[in-house]
Amino acid sequence: MTPAIPDLRARLSACRGVLVDSNVFLDVATSDPEWSDWSRRALAESAEYATLVVNPIVYAEVSIGYTRIEALDAALPANLYRRDALPWEAAFLAGKCFLLYRRRGGARRSPLPDFYIGAHAAVEHLALLTRDAARYRSYFPTIEILAPAKRRR
Repeated sequence: MTPAIPDLRARLSACRGVLVDSNVFLDVATSDPEWSDWSRRALAESAEYATLVVNPIVYAEVSIGYTRIEALDAALPANLYRRDALPWEAAFLAGKCFLLYRRRGGARRSPLPDFYIGAHAAVEHLALLTRDAARYRSYFPTIEILAPAKRRR
């Protein structure tokens, strides 16, 4: 079987872990017909070579699909996913990147959480496992982005 993420071990050699974006967790939780297989394989492959990380933004985004915190904690167990706080430096970087985004004409309504996620990965030298790589690549060129080779939609 073709790996979900080519050359993963080498790509993670300089990273201190893998921050997992909420879309990957939601693909698995909802059995998304288009993405669940890739997301499931990418999570498993990443876990072979690095510590998987969740931050409060990702946790909050994933929580929308759960009615009880216990169910969410069972889906994202602390023994499989390290829970990291957001560094203050990441908040500053997120704000600066969001400002650049707005100056380039970006819509105000949705992306600030993505900027926090990207900034967290950048500041803490984490790879980012996501299937929405375009914005992260544009505003956080230093992070190792682990994403599907091509968008399907």
